[in-house]
Amino acid sequence: MTTNPMTEQQPSNDLSLARESACPCCSNTLYRDCCELVHLNHANADHPEKLMRSRYSAHALGLVDFVIETYHPSCEAEKHRDAIAQSVNSEWLGLEVIASSVEAEGNLGYVQFKAHYAENGNEYCLQEKSRFVTEQKGEDTVWYYLDGEYPQQQKVGRNDPCPCGSGKKHKKCCG
Repeated sequence: MTTNPMTEQQPSNDLSLARESACPCCSNTLYRDCCELVHLNHANADHPEKLMRSRYSAHALGLVDFVIETYHPSCEAEKHRDAIAQSVNSEWLGLEVIASSVEAEGNLGYVQFKAHYAENGNEYCLQEKSRFVTEQKGEDTVWYYLDGEYPQQQKVGRNDPCPCGSGKKHKKCCG
């Protein structure tokens, strides 16, 4: 999937249909009333969960530039553009937000989620507790993705239920 370098400023023609569709972030809201607002202006993400949802939607819609822009500058995401573009090219199937919080000081936040996706005919579940931090960007206080923690891998037998939550046996799903 190719990206439009103008997607940070305005929606591309490819996104015009998405505006009237359900938002990919699974918020039960139209895209135009949800993540599009953040895609058009990163500063519109006033909470880490809103930024995380907009990053998920950016993956689903192929907005590589937005994903890179929303990494904290210390991550030097531009150096990893090819890997980020490859992850964006997966088929994103759904998002479950498990928990989100902001520390009392207000500049550090966490979002725990499960993102379901498919690659090469196999379905997977990315489970992560993401860490977000605020920075001043001009006159705005802006949230950025910093990093994430992954749950410890459990040993799963081939006949056990798949840990991705699909309901299938592990050997018929992610195993």
